[in-house]
Amino acid sequence: MNAELPLAAPLVAQPLSPTAFAPYGTVIEVPAGEGRSINGGNARRFDLVGDLQLDADGGRPMLALFRAQARSFPHEVSEMERHALGSQTFVPLGERRFVIVVARAGDAPASAGDLAAFITNGHQGVVLAPGTWHHALLAVDAGDFVVIERAADGVDCDVCWLQTPARVVTAASN
Repeated sequence: MNAELPLAAPLVAQPLSPTAFAPYGTVIEVPAGEGRSINGGNARRFDLVGDLQLDADGGRPMLALFRAQARSFPHEVSEMERHALGSQTFVPLGERRFVIVVARAGDAPASAGDLAAFITNGHQGVVLAPGTWHHALLAVDAGDFVVIERAADGVDCDVCWLQTPARVVTAASN
């Protein structure tokens, strides 16, 4: 915690839903419907995201594994980042809840009022649209997450500091 800066009012992480998250990207979850039969009828295929937007300026897809420690809440958020040239996808392996703190693409967020926070149900993932400001992974449940992001010779990560840190809470930490 940064003792020098006052904290804004709590930013309560709301349940993640495709509609609420749409300004920031796409929610990945088991879709409704049957999907299509593949592998001789032994599996069902669901196409989730058609274009992850990872090829700008010579970028290529990178598949990584993040092994995250559980964070405690309330959690102070004072720094945000964005990847202007590509999306970033987080998918939990197993049942792992996480909080995603975001701000719209464009100018850097200045305060907690510019942010939104969502908590997954443990089975959902997210695709952050290119340019969406976000905090680093905030795992509620420790474990592994698949991350798909743009890789290239140059680093695509802008960082900003909030003028007033946000205090992110979950329903359980209120």
